[in-house]
Amino acid sequence: MGQIAIPIPQIPGSKQEIEIEVKINGVKKEYNYRIELFYWEDCNIADADRVACLRKMLNSYDKEWLVYDIGTPTDDLIPVTFVRRRTVLSD
Repeated sequence: MGQIAIPIPQIPGSKQEIEIEVKINGVKKEYNYRIELFYWEDCNIADADRVACLRKMLNSYDKEWLVYDIGTPTDDLIPVTFVRRRTVLSD
């Protein structure tokens, strides 16, 4: 699958909902993305294993959303991009 990079402006908050509608060879497709920030301080894991922490947070996330990309972590947080599991197709 080809890719197109679209810059997303920084908006205050820990969650961004993104809706993209494209037409490919005359076929309209709609994609829904969500970028969410997960903060390490929200971990309830005693040993502070960040991989285990992220796994726990993602396992309890809304099942309608699929992990699309895990961003670069900082000392405070890690950004995760999700895509909605269903894709709407129309003429």
